[in-house]
Formats: sequence, structure tokens, C-alpha cells
Amino acid sequence: MESPSAHSFCVLVDSNVYIGLLRRRVDPVKFLGQWIGNNDLATCGMVRMEVERGIRVQKVRRLMGGFFDVMRNVPTTEKVWSSAADLAWKLDREGIALPAQDLLIASCALHIGAAVLSDDAHFLQIPELAVLRPRDEFEVW
Repeated sequence: MESPSAHSFCVLVDSNVYIGLLRRRVDPVKFLGQWIGNNDLATCGMVRMEVERGIRVQKVRRLMGGFFDVMRNVPTTEKVWSSAADLAWKLDREGIALPAQDLLIASCALHIGAAVLSDDAHFLQIPELAVLRPRDEFEVW
């Protein structure tokens, strides 16, 4: 497992990464904590909701909730919502219609200058967004 130390920045982890790790029976807290090293992990309300809503076991949900609590949280302020709306409008005019939740997550990452770690190709269509792919970062993918 390679650490993103060469990247030297904050990484906002998309919900599909947490879900993928949980499906592989890999503890996301331990795994991502080791992977990120001295860099910061970030989250936002949309990612937290997408992850927690799919967890069936209450104990696992509590553990994930505790992990989200200690990460850098990007609040969805009016500025972030406005940026997401601007991004949606711009991309729509270019013929690129992306899901609103992905646009919001991308706007949160852009707001704090973070990369997004995601297996979702939608993020690759967002200009100026640094995207890390799990298959490039993790041996378990």
C-alpha cells in the first residue's frame, strides 16, 4: 500500500471508497489511516450520509461515525452550494450532466484545496479537481 505522502495534501474520500473497502472486509478506519500517513483526510455531509445510510450493522455505523467525527469536515456553506451550482451550470452547458451529489462533493474538495479519492469517473470530468483512483493507490482494489 503506497502512502500519498508524495501528494502532500488533504484528500476527501468519496463514499464509494468506504463502501468498496467495507465490501472487501477491510477496516476503512485502519486502512485509510495508514494510507494517509501525516496528511489529512476530509469528508463532507454528503459522503457521510451516503456511507452511513448503507451500513446495516449499528456497531459498524458507530465506528464509521466516530471516524467521520475526527476527520476534517467541510461544511456545506452557502459558498459551497453556490460553487456547486456554478459548476453544474458550467458543465451542463458543455454537455456534461453530472449527479448533484458528485458536484457537491467536488465543490467541497475544491473549497479546501483537497483531492478526491474516488472510483467514480464523474470526478474526472471536473476541471481543476485533483482525482486519485483507488486502483492506482491500493493493492487491495
